[in-house]
Amino acid sequence: MKHLILLLATVALFPQIAAAQDGAALYRQMCATCHEGGADRAPTRETLRSMTAERVLAALESGAMISVTSRRTPADRRAIAEFVTGKTFTGTLQTKPSAQAMCPAAGPRAISISLGLWNGWGQSVTNARFQAQPGIARDLVPRLQLRWAFAFPGDIISNAQATIRGERLYVGSSSGMVYSLDTRTGCVHWYFQADSSVRAAINVDATAAYFGDGTANVYAVDADTGKLLWKVKADNYPVARVTGSPTLYQGVLYVPIASGEEGAGAAPDYQCCRFRGALVALRATNGTQIWKTYTIDAPKPTKKNKSGTQLWGPSGAPIWSSPTIDEKLRAVYVTTGDNYSDPATRTSDAFMGMDLSTGKVLWSRQMSANDSYNVGCRMPDSTNCPASNGPDLDFSSSPILVSLPNGKRALVAGQKSGVVHAIDPDNQGEVIWQTRIGTGGSMGGVQWGSAADANNVYVALSDIGRVRLTYSQNTDADPKTGGGMFALRLTDGKQIWRTAPGVCGDRPRCSPAQSAAVSAIPGVAFSGSVDGHLRAYSMTDGKIVWDFDTIREYKTVNGVAGHGGSLDGPGPAIGGGMMFVNSGYPTAGGTPGNVLLAFSVDGK
Repeated sequence: MKHLILLLATVALFPQIAAAQDGAALYRQMCATCHEGGADRAPTRETLRSMTAERVLAALESGAMISVTSRRTPADRRAIAEFVTGKTFTGTLQTKPSAQAMCPAAGPRAISISLGLWNGWGQSVTNARFQAQPGIARDLVPRLQLRWAFAFPGDIISNAQATIRGERLYVGSSSGMVYSLDTRTGCVHWYFQADSSVRAAINVDATAAYFGDGTANVYAVDADTGKLLWKVKADNYPVARVTGSPTLYQGVLYVPIASGEEGAGAAPDYQCCRFRGALVALRATNGTQIWKTYTIDAPKPTKKNKSGTQLWGPSGAPIWSSPTIDEKLRAVYVTTGDNYSDPATRTSDAFMGMDLSTGKVLWSRQMSANDSYNVGCRMPDSTNCPASNGPDLDFSSSPILVSLPNGKRALVAGQKSGVVHAIDPDNQGEVIWQTRIGTGGSMGGVQWGSAADANNVYVALSDIGRVRLTYSQNTDADPKTGGGMFALRLTDGKQIWRTAPGVCGDRPRCSPAQSAAVSAIPGVAFSGSVDGHLRAYSMTDGKIVWDFDTIREYKTVNGVAGHGGSLDGPGPAIGGGMMFVNSGYPTAGGTPGNVLLAFSVDGK
């Protein structure tokens, strides 16, 4: 999957443009193809105009943009930022909380896990996204009300899922600011500025909070104070990043490595491609590397494209999502993305199992073969598009490890193909069942993940559609395409129920697609939609028992202007009688937003 601002930089990589400071000319020649041509995950001109010049500049100079911005001068980057926003620089972007937003100074205090726990991405190391003790009874879900809202200053996206540990909440942001908030009031206990955006959910133990950023740095900070304990570079490739939440298990942090090269590889003069996905095991005490396992072999020169640029392969097979731990077999499981260049590999679009102690690959089970793709395949100049031309059906969902009623076990994950897979971790990943729930596509099928209880897996369908307005206006979300919620039986994949998607009506930039990850508690599954609604579904029959429209203005506890938008990427974090939801995701025609919303029964 592609980060919100990835293409803002990855399309700005055509060196044939002479050094200049004409923002309009630079934008037309370097950026318009994607931002006005409907490229996946590229913000529209309208979205860019809602940002500050400082925020765009920060996006151009951090994260996946490193390999691109080195080709342009600082003056060029500032000129582009001012042109696309229509604003001049007014100073440094202020992301630090005000004094009024800070919690009353009371010194360090113990964290009571009994008050709630949702750790990392999947709530537990099995990534089931199921909270068995939510502190919210099933019959009280219809009484959930907003308790407080927190806004991320300068951001137009809220896509870093929160972590709950007792009375503390931990959450990253697009600006790279990491916060520890009070779960009951939303006040700020501490904040920490990372080098780049922090999209991955944070893992917390009794002493430290662990997270990765958009430049593949991994951090450990004191969980009570935010003081930096250690920082390491998990991968030195220029566009490497950590998007999936590192998984913490028995003192070891398992860090998935992805990259932005799928976008950077679009330029015909770019030597596409040499990144390879990896899983890195780091010692939690000091960040030292225990092992690192790549998903593919090292790339080699293959051929030259029609522009005379040397191409490389294989490449890609990133790990976008959080790893899953198998305590019984002492194994760690991941799902992988597509290849960026030819030749395709057998470990792309696949489940992979590795030894916990050594990283040795135990087995791999591919679900879509010959899927080599980069953004050049969707551009007018498709010089660097691999011969297979996608179809870009990688995994962005973590595998869920479940125990079946018959005593066997399964790994379950949905794919962008629109198919949900269950495979046998005890038998080299042999397929148990496969169920198609949608048509799939580069942004279709199952995007960010599902939830499972003892009987079913609860799956949200994206299948987002887009309609072209005019070339200058880019594309907008199709209000009539996508969405739907499904319950599939774990034993055989049979559909138990399906609930139709919401209806957009005449709301602008609306889509019924349900791309966000699903979260569940006993009796209820929660699914967010690109239309901005968060809905609760009865696990019995799929009936919607609660519906909250997050697209509105908010009075926030930190005094920053807040607005809700599309729900995409993370799902709700639930624990201690509260639920925390990110709102705001402007890509693929969605609606910008910058808030984290806290809900409780009756708002108390």
